Amino acid sequence: MSSGQATSPRAKNKRSSGPAPSRAKPAAAAVSDSLPAGRYLDREESWLRFNQRVLELAEDETIPLLERTRFLAIFASNLDEFFMVRVAGRVRRMAAGLPVESASGIPPERVLDNVLKTVGELTERHAACFSDSVRPALASHGIEILRWKQLAADEQETLHQLFRQRIYPVLTPLVVDPAHPFPYISGLSLSLAVTIADPRTGRTMFARVKVPPLLPRFLAVAPYRFVPMEDVIAVHLQDLFKGLDVIEQHVFRVTRARDLEIDEDVTEDLLKSLERELTRRRVEPAVRLEVEEPMSSDMLANLVAELGVDGRAVYRLPGPLDLSGLTAIADLDLPELKYPAFLPSETALPRDTSIFAALAERDVLVHLPYDSFAASVQRLVVSAAADPRVLAIKQTLYRTSGDSEIVDALIDAAEAGKQVVVVVELKARFDERPNIAWARRLEEAGCHVVYGYVGLKTHCKLVLVVREEPDGELRRYCHIGTGNYHPKTARLYEDFGLLTADQTVGEDVTDLFNHLTAYSQETAYRRLLVAPEQLRPGLLTRISEQADLARRGEPARIRMKCNAITDEAIIDSLYRASQAGVPIDLWIRGICSLRPGLPGVSETIRVRSVLGRFLEHSRVYEFGSGEEGRPSREVWIGSADLMHRNLDRRVETLVRVADPAQRAELSGLIDLAMDEGTASWWLGADGAWTRHHLDASGAPLRDLQQYLIQAGQRRTPES
Repeated sequence: MSSGQATSPRAKNKRSSGPAPSRAKPAAAAVSDSLPAGRYLDREESWLRFNQRVLELAEDETIPLLERTRFLAIFASNLDEFFMVRVAGRVRRMAAGLPVESASGIPPERVLDNVLKTVGELTERHAACFSDSVRPALASHGIEILRWKQLAADEQETLHQLFRQRIYPVLTPLVVDPAHPFPYISGLSLSLAVTIADPRTGRTMFARVKVPPLLPRFLAVAPYRFVPMEDVIAVHLQDLFKGLDVIEQHVFRVTRARDLEIDEDVTEDLLKSLERELTRRRVEPAVRLEVEEPMSSDMLANLVAELGVDGRAVYRLPGPLDLSGLTAIADLDLPELKYPAFLPSETALPRDTSIFAALAERDVLVHLPYDSFAASVQRLVVSAAADPRVLAIKQTLYRTSGDSEIVDALIDAAEAGKQVVVVVELKARFDERPNIAWARRLEEAGCHVVYGYVGLKTHCKLVLVVREEPDGELRRYCHIGTGNYHPKTARLYEDFGLLTADQTVGEDVTDLFNHLTAYSQETAYRRLLVAPEQLRPGLLTRISEQADLARRGEPARIRMKCNAITDEAIIDSLYRASQAGVPIDLWIRGICSLRPGLPGVSETIRVRSVLGRFLEHSRVYEFGSGEEGRPSREVWIGSADLMHRNLDRRVETLVRVADPAQRAELSGLIDLAMDEGTASWWLGADGAWTRHHLDASGAPLRDLQQYLIQAGQRRTPES
């Protein structure tokens, strides 16, 4: 956390420049108007390589065991979402004959084939990590995930009783025959495929038994001894098919499309449209089929035919399937098998002074999760709700929790007569239902709730508090962040936020809220870059300015930290800046379509990725090196990644950081991430990511997140 005196510049932002760090000059320093074909990496392949990095953490035996277990679960749930959204969307567009984006130039069918093949390789590796490494390691610590035959007799008897009392009543076996068509298989549900026979006629039939999703994925039969739910059901199938013979039974799992398609250009109520779409999801086609390895070819062929799934998207795996359920194992209360506990710093703001008095003196940069969300961002909203001098609170909410103190504070504020405006994004992927629920709570309390912006998704993270000061003046207090107002993810996601009472920022944020709620056409912001109108042009201008400086032989530098970069215009601009000699550092957590190190194109570009205990989620954009005696560098933070959806189809916001100490803190963080002494993955021109986490002697390199935890514990309110 850094703090510094706030400023209120009325003039337009001035670009800054500075010296470049020592780095090899490109082979072709002159700008080329022509860039080579094949300069983009495929985004689907790049995402799969991100999930591979997650898997590499699960495979790392130096990481605490339950954290490795959690990374296995994260890999599985990530892959589920990838199929539900990216693969399903691609398959749906190809089937409809619609254009399929492919900036890499690879034909769509080949992209799909590569994706499904790579998924097969990674899922086999994932299953092997669990069965050959993590599960035995868990057993060595007394945590056993067993199959039915491995249970003791008394444990089996206990489960027999549990089945009769709590499982049998909720099971519904469904037989397929001329009177009973093949049942609908819901997405991500575990099922048992069963072949049964009538002993009187010898006739065989197919049946399906769904594993109830509301029951535990792994049943505890004793302390730290677990068995998969499907094993318990499988051993009791004869109870479900009395008088029939169970010939064969195996577990399978189907993945279906789950992305929303809402026509936002029509005039009907967006809320009703969304609710109808959530109902429509049930009939989406299957895009993946996972089955246990022993399943017979005949049974598998029957499933493939009935589900209509692409044969390339069928994966035979050792059981148990659906390892996303390992989250329950990772949550066991065994601190010795987890990352050491830590308490976020509460020194971002002084505790003995009101937050409004503190922000009137200086801006505050908050770095989550190292700084406390409750003691900083949440404190602003809660204090505003309770302060009788506060007249209005305006906030965007993209994701939050059902028990959020921020939602409760907004309700309290509205009930106290304050003007409360909440811009709710109903279409936050996979959080649509809870968003509808708490949006209605806010409306019922008297908050003015705006359900997004027609044609755009509202993704910016903003709070505006209007307060009447003792002298009668109205002052605006703002928070502009990179992450959601979600108290739980604030402990797990790395994000930045700027708390400020700066007049210029307050005026800009006021204009933006008017744009969101009243369609005001104001776009002349001074310390903000706002998508979709300004953000891409603003970034392209700044990239070009650094390139111009380099061509004149003056110091220049570009550095960016974000979750993904796929936008071709931004990538091409970075290529041209590299050709001009600009050193460029990119810190990308996930997808990167830019190829670093291409001769004559991107030789001055380095790409790194940091994964670990926390999900790196902040976005930081830096232009100019800030060498002493040169104009100060520009540093921006905000909600936008460098993707089409962020730059064209969302309302996103970046804010320029004015305080020199805060700019230095953000720049220093990128220094650490790019340092060769920090553990990270390095991207090559061929799209391969190489992990660098050990030095030449085999000793571990610096863990950036652990370093920041320790630095936060030494932090003081004025540091």
